[in-house]
Amino acid sequence: MELVIDVGNSQTVIGIVDPGTLDLRDHWRVSTPIPRTPDEYGLLLGSLLRDGGISRDDLTMAVLGSVVPSATRVLTDTLEQIMGAAPIVVDAQSPLPIRLDVDEPLTVGADRIVNTLAAKEMYGRDTIAVDLGTATTFDCITAEGVFVGGVISQGLESGLEWLGRKTAKLPRVELTPPERVIGRRTEACIQSGVFFSAVDAVDGIVRRILEEWQRDSVYVVATGGYATTVGPHAETVDHIEPFLTLFGLALAGRFIRG
Repeated sequence: MELVIDVGNSQTVIGIVDPGTLDLRDHWRVSTPIPRTPDEYGLLLGSLLRDGGISRDDLTMAVLGSVVPSATRVLTDTLEQIMGAAPIVVDAQSPLPIRLDVDEPLTVGADRIVNTLAAKEMYGRDTIAVDLGTATTFDCITAEGVFVGGVISQGLESGLEWLGRKTAKLPRVELTPPERVIGRRTEACIQSGVFFSAVDAVDGIVRRILEEWQRDSVYVVATGGYATTVGPHAETVDHIEPFLTLFGLALAGRFIRG
């Protein structure tokens, strides 16, 4: 089984993928900002694997994609201890069957790189990958696996956190789809504002991309931690795949390992 780890700014998503397929056996989310030593990460990963009924001997490969350099270093050491060999770390210089057709390809994050690979291999058509995580990103990917750029905007959590920090009397609320737009309590008003702003932002930006990109039959895929929350309410989203990045990491590991 393949251990894949996607390190984002807020959350680190850990997955177990069956080799030769893209079946996700199990997955976990842990907080990225909590500082951990390699030993602490080792204990955490060991506990998660045991809970999932997976032994270290079951693991055939470890693949790491990260946008947090400090976590990359710690997890690389951790995975080397667990696997007995260095993990595959995906970045813009990894030998993958995709192309980063942007002005500064070396600055493209690992998540957007593996999303490009996953879109090419899984869908084989022009795709916009809308990744709803800490930030909301829109990746424009051709059927041939060329990443031509996209959009980075604020994420859903940032709206809630900003309101909580900047307004003394507004409470922090959980982000859930509200039953109606017009809230009758302060919490409901905040939920409505943040949620529908996110939904309308997805639809608005996707429509602007489609108008500018001028490609026929573009497939719009929502992924990331909030994909199942926002995706069903966005008119422009064709498909929801919350774990596109994990699948991209598994595919990247297989291409690099050969």
